Amino acid sequence: MALAYLEIEIILNPIDPWREVMVAQMGVLGFESFMDTSDGFLAYIPQNDFRENNFKQIDIFNTDGLEIKWKSKTIAPQNWNKQWEQNFSPIRIGDSCLVRADFHPSENIKYELVINPKMSFGTGHHETTQLMISILLVMNFEQKLVLDMGTGTGILAILAEKKGAKSVMAVDKDLWCVENTRENIGLNDCQNIIALLSDSVPQIRHYNFVFANIKRNVLLDQIEDYAQVLSPFGDLLISGFYFEDLEMIRSKCESLGFRFICNFEKNNWVAAHFTMK
Repeated sequence: MALAYLEIEIILNPIDPWREVMVAQMGVLGFESFMDTSDGFLAYIPQNDFRENNFKQIDIFNTDGLEIKWKSKTIAPQNWNKQWEQNFSPIRIGDSCLVRADFHPSENIKYELVINPKMSFGTGHHETTQLMISILLVMNFEQKLVLDMGTGTGILAILAEKKGAKSVMAVDKDLWCVENTRENIGLNDCQNIIALLSDSVPQIRHYNFVFANIKRNVLLDQIEDYAQVLSPFGDLLISGFYFEDLEMIRSKCESLGFRFICNFEKNNWVAAHFTMK
């Protein structure tokens, strides 16, 4: 039976760093998915699971200097899988890459990525994912070791293997994303990807490439760790931030020994390429 869901709209002033904090605290209460908005985010939970008293008691409501407004509305029961299928269309990136779900027909194209995203980020439709894929398509991954941080659906990890990567570590802090990545690994017949549940950078080996399509503040926190696990002359490919944040990201990277190569922009979103000196 289809469930009725509750949509909670959250407006925060200021947004950063409180949006990520509140999402984490609401996740503990059973909220299943979140969508960023310009002034906060939307959160979704089965209506029967929502407890308003518990929601109002989360710690962030007691934060000095933070203004929180919220309102809710009920979303009528519906077939979510059918809705998703109706709204998820295949997408081409360049002349050589197609991202599709398993219910779409296969096409004759060099790199075909079969991605069933469910609640995970990374369908190929967001600007940052498209920018990252565009960069990956012109890079050489033959026999390379790759780390994909914040893997989401595993889409970048899967493309790296299809382009010849020897080994890919796909990391995400969200168990749903890790399970989704494992499903998509199977759909694409990949053999060299390990999906790991973690919120930190694995200090296991030196990688030839590190991917990170994550929010700006997480990038700034983790760039030093990326530097530690990259091989000399290794490549760092990052996205998830706006053009106005590029100078901050670049300054942080260059202070840690990275050399800026180039950046790409789409609708004010940016992906950037750095290499270790």
